[in-house]
Amino acid sequence: MEEKSTQKPKILILSTAYLPHVGGSELAIKNITDRINDFEFDLITARLDKKSLKHQIDGNVSIFRVGGFFSLTKGLLPKNFLPLAIFFKAKSLIKQNNYKLIHAFQASGAAGAGWLLKFFYPQLPFIITMQEGKELEKQGFLINFFRKLIIKKIDRATAISNYLKNYIFKIKPSLQVELIPNGVDPKMFAREFSYGDMAGLENKLGIKADDKVIISSSRLVPKNGIDLLIEAIYILATSDKRQVTSNYKLLLVGDGPLLVSLKFKVKSLNLESKVIFTGAVNNLELPLYLKISDVFVRPSRSEGLGISFLEAMAAGIPIIATKIGGIPDFLEDRKTGLFCTLDPSDIASKINIIFENDTLRQQIIKNSRLLVEEKYDWDKISKQYENIYYHPGL
Repeated sequence: MEEKSTQKPKILILSTAYLPHVGGSELAIKNITDRINDFEFDLITARLDKKSLKHQIDGNVSIFRVGGFFSLTKGLLPKNFLPLAIFFKAKSLIKQNNYKLIHAFQASGAAGAGWLLKFFYPQLPFIITMQEGKELEKQGFLINFFRKLIIKKIDRATAISNYLKNYIFKIKPSLQVELIPNGVDPKMFAREFSYGDMAGLENKLGIKADDKVIISSSRLVPKNGIDLLIEAIYILATSDKRQVTSNYKLLLVGDGPLLVSLKFKVKSLNLESKVIFTGAVNNLELPLYLKISDVFVRPSRSEGLGISFLEAMAAGIPIIATKIGGIPDFLEDRKTGLFCTLDPSDIASKINIIFENDTLRQQIIKNSRLLVEEKYDWDKISKQYENIYYHPGL
């Protein structure tokens, strides 16, 4: 009698970047693949630094990093070569494996390889998850031209927000598109910490017991509006001489290309005692940073969805955000957070509301936690992806 094969079906994932580089796509891939045990995954991504191994296994994901010299340098040319490097590696792996489908995260560099592969393997389903956080229509002609080429070639799509879902429909109205947001691990972010743990971190950062702590965790890039948040802190610290405002503290968790210019801005506004740059923080340590904070603020200029907001909501920290991109999917004004504009005065005003209206603050915290548990739990989200993997629907 012939034995049944116990080999699990395989999915080929394409992503421009992957851990230890942290972003929405990278966290999504990690959390989804960790929770799906009925499939095996091969992941092809760029080798962005020399310390990254060309091949490694993480859980049920086999990671292949490609690009060599071109991935380790910066500029337009390396970005153009990355899709080709991923394409040739994928072609080699497809010869050795029977993949059920190709799944690209973001319609960018790595997905360009998927677009090429579709010409060679038209019967192999090609799916994209739109994760883009930038204002897509303003990215320039070439980027939008190639993104539209990719979307027109895919067989199915998921989008992390209605904003991105609508963008896909404008390009390919007949495409099957599902709204599957990014998520969080509610238990990890809602967990309680000892007084010693919290006091230890506060002492390390120079935060006092009566400080009003505003936190923002994000890449220090223009789209996240950290420059506007710093200006809002300046307004809070100087606007009302009748009140003691010296106890406002801004905790900036993250790193990025704007670090030097933002530090210069802080110095020029004489806010060195009020703004704390922590650098990048491990995702496992992030909940503690949120727990010692009073409000999360990110005045985004563009946003695909924003995992950082969901993490704060899960941790019981009220959020303030702009009404842009995918943010309205989870932020209902005065119910699950507060909307602000890109005006630093308005940002400062909304921060004051959170500190002055405790009834509203507690209601926002309660509603936010319920929403995250209901719609943004990785356990539930991964099951939606698992269903797509079982039924790609070509």
